Amino acid sequence: MNASAPVLLTRKQMAARVASDIPEGWCVNLGIGIPTMVADHVPEEREVIFQSENGVLGVGPAPAKADIEPWLINASKAYITLRTGGSYVHHADSFSLIRGGHIDLCVLGGYEVAENGDLANWATSDNEMAPAVGGAMDLAAGAKRLWVVLEHTTKDGRPKLVRSCSYPLTALRAVTRIYTNLAVIDVAPQGFLLQEMAPGVTFDWLQERTGAKLHLPD
Repeated sequence: MNASAPVLLTRKQMAARVASDIPEGWCVNLGIGIPTMVADHVPEEREVIFQSENGVLGVGPAPAKADIEPWLINASKAYITLRTGGSYVHHADSFSLIRGGHIDLCVLGGYEVAENGDLANWATSDNEMAPAVGGAMDLAAGAKRLWVVLEHTTKDGRPKLVRSCSYPLTALRAVTRIYTNLAVIDVAPQGFLLQEMAPGVTFDWLQERTGAKLHLPD
């Protein structure tokens, strides 16, 4: 057991960790927040097709300030680049890709993930003035796999990985893997299945910061 001080991963490191697990050739949608940084960490020689629901196929890394093309944005209105061979499609065609099950992976942020795979990622209360769930609901239901990347706890230390979500749900039993600044965790039939811990993190220390039981692989 490593007794050194835990090392909390930065947002860039979390995005890079997600990127390292994406297989060659997958078509991937990236949600708002940390997920949008994942495209920055896929080498140019590696073929991963990033899709944005506003109608972009072949999204590349974020542009340098001097290289910004003001008309080229993703669904969260952040500036993007287009990889060689990339293309633009109609908004309806983009959602046909999503709803038709043609997206291999969606990576979303989240406020809470339950041990059964429920996701809450669009509002923190019933009376919050968020206009709608948006594309996240379509993506969670339509993508072949859903990974969530988020901080392991809130700023005041409350767990984001819980037995059941207290916030309005985006999707039911949809999450298959979770990346946090402390660990990589799969959602398995028995609940949260721990796959990896950040440097210096121990199982007991991690369990204290998780709102549901953690299981170890056989």
